[in-house]
Formats: sequence, C-alpha cells, structure tokens
Amino acid sequence: MTLNNLLSQSSEWLRGTGADSQIVISSRIRLARNLSDFSFPQWADKKERKEALSLMRGVLFKIKYLKNGLFAELDGLDVLDKQFLLERHLISREQTRGRNCKAVVISEKEIISVMLNEEDHLRIQVLQSGFNLSDAWRLINELDEQLEQKLNYAFSPQWGYLTACPTNVGTGLRASLMLHLPALVMSKQIGNILQTLSKLGIVARGLYGEGTEASGNFFQFSNQLTLGRSEEDIIDNLERVVRQIVNYEEERRKLLLKQKREILYNQIWRAYGVLKNSYFINSGETMNLLSMVRLGADLSILKDVELRKVNELFLLTQPAHLQKIEGKKLNAYQRDVKRAELIRERLK
Repeated sequence: MTLNNLLSQSSEWLRGTGADSQIVISSRIRLARNLSDFSFPQWADKKERKEALSLMRGVLFKIKYLKNGLFAELDGLDVLDKQFLLERHLISREQTRGRNCKAVVISEKEIISVMLNEEDHLRIQVLQSGFNLSDAWRLINELDEQLEQKLNYAFSPQWGYLTACPTNVGTGLRASLMLHLPALVMSKQIGNILQTLSKLGIVARGLYGEGTEASGNFFQFSNQLTLGRSEEDIIDNLERVVRQIVNYEEERRKLLLKQKREILYNQIWRAYGVLKNSYFINSGETMNLLSMVRLGADLSILKDVELRKVNELFLLTQPAHLQKIEGKKLNAYQRDVKRAELIRERLK
C-alpha cells in the first residue's frame, strides 16, 4: 500500500452504514500504550525513539489485521501528505508536529491505524461507520491483547496503563462518536446539550478532535475519564448519553418538518442548488452547505442523493485531498475552483 492507494479508496467510516448512520457518522476507540523498556517518546533521545520504532514495527506486521497494511514514517512525508492523513482521521495533529522517528501503520480498509512515537509509544485506533462502539471495542481489545503478548507494556497494578498525559492513565481508552446534528443547531438546542455533557463525563469537540471547533454541524463526543472505571463502563456510559442526543436530533427533525417545513425545504434545496452550480467555493461554505444536503438526503427530501456520496465529499473537498487529487500543490484560489468543480461532477 501507498498513500495514493488510500486516495483511490473510500474510508470505511464514510460508508454511511451501520446503526443510526443518518446521524452517527462514525465510532472510534483509541488506546494509549507505552513500552516499559523505553523512555516515553517526549523524553527519549533520537536513538531510543528509533529503537522503539523498529521494535514496534516488527511486531505490528506480525498481527493478522495489519500484515498487508501501510507503514509510513512521518519524517519522510511532506506537509501535504501529513495533512492528507490528518484529514482521513488516521493520525493526530500531535503526530504531524515536532520530533522525529514518528510513524503510522494503517490497515487495508483504514479500520485500524496505529500511531507510533506520538505522545505515547502506541496510539491504537479502530474507526468504523455508524453507531458501532461495541464492535470497535471487540476488535481493538483483540488487537491489544495480541500486542501485549509481544510487547512489554508500561503497567502499574495500582494505576493501570501508564501514559505520558495523566488524563489517559488507567484504561488508556478514549471512545468517541461523531454526530451530524443540524436540527439541534437550527433549533438552538445544541448549547444546552453541550453544557450538560461535562457533568456526565463527556467532552464535545469538532470534526478533527481536540483543539478544533464544530463545523458543518459535526460534533465528536468522547469520554473524559480513563481512570477508576472499566473499559466496558466507559463505553456503556458514552453510548447511553449519545443515544439520548440521537433521540433529541430525531425529534427536532420531525418538529422542523412539521412546523417549519417550507423553511427547511428552502434551506436544503438552496444548498443543493449552490453546490451544483458554483464555480468557486471555500471550505467553510462547503461544509455548511453539504451539511444541509446531507440532512436533505437523510430525510428523503433529496431522493437522488446518496448518503455515502455526500459523506465522501466532506473528505474529498478538504485542502490536502484536493491537492492529492490534482497531483500538485494549489493555492487557496485554485483550491476553491477545484473544489467547486469536484462537487459539480460528483452531484451531477
């Protein structure tokens, strides 16, 4: 596999399938793990990070899920390729910055990715379509057990898995669900929900996780606590909270259809018309308009628009993807032209 192979396939989490996929875009579980025989990456020198990377690479490609995967060293990638991987949710912002001897291993269908020498030695991630945390947990738990048989994890009987950041100590588990919530935003109910979440041990972030704001009516919800609770309890709590948010969004969509039908139809068809007929469009406007088109597809107002196609456009219209598709670097103006062209072609 190469990075260009990724460009020619659709990410698994964009399939638009699975439970509640009209609202829940994807389910992700991430585990933070460190090696007991090495200093944590931020404190290790180059020689030690290089040795740790070599050890982890050798072990990872013996795991059945990763045998035919892609190994990419971040040192060998330019800024555009790093941004490309970030846009596909395969690496973090932290992984694109700073020190050398960083890498990522990606499974064939992009369900699994493992960041090496990020904040921790291993950041193991499983990402799937729809409301599917239980399957994601089963897969990542099996993968983690196989790795633990071959690697000496940093573990304390008192504290659990040891991590570079204290907020990850314990299970080292972060579960998250990405939701599309246009009706709650339009009805101005989202603010009340976000204020309540912190009391329930849930944090809300934007499309690209920590440090990003919500755009296109997308929100990521994840657990705050990793210590003092089992993995199953963490996942169960997140599922219960998000299930309520999904129900609220469904109720608001029904109310909009009943009480503000003409306004809703107008916004959806206007968004569709602008996207189909634009020759120049920036990424911010694209996200907001695609959000309305996605809502129209979910509600069968736009009957000929496929949910998967809209999901893919959210990704393909990002800056790095546009430039990878074009095969060269583009300035902001050129990206806005290319973005409009791509959308017109896809919605034809």
